[in-house]
Amino acid sequence: VQLQASGGGLVQAGGSLTLSCTASTSRSIFNLDNIDWYRQAPGKLREFVAAFGTGGSTEYANSVKGRFIVSGDAAKNTVNLVMNNLKPEDTATYYCKGEKVINVEGARRVYWGQGTQVTVSS
Repeated sequence: VQLQASGGGLVQAGGSLTLSCTASTSRSIFNLDNIDWYRQAPGKLREFVAAFGTGGSTEYANSVKGRFIVSGDAAKNTVNLVMNNLKPEDTATYYCKGEKVINVEGARRVYWGQGTQVTVSS
């Protein structure tokens, strides 16, 4: 499975963007066990942003809690990240990551998508 993040762009502080994570094959993205969003700013480590379990559970980094919403769209076969009240410190390349449990011991196969750039101007 190849994942692709899209929807990035340039936005002013306080604005909103919606990112989408899609699968490049005909398989449903929801065949994965969870889809996470990460971001990486220049000179910084990649950091966790939000997680979507295909059972519907969600989790957020403290830095985005209350501003970002992650959800699945079965009709479009995407997992979306709605980003509200964006701040300059949200500027980064955003990546989606999918995981699939492959055995009873809980080993996971991990799929990273190409990133999409989000730039928030002050």
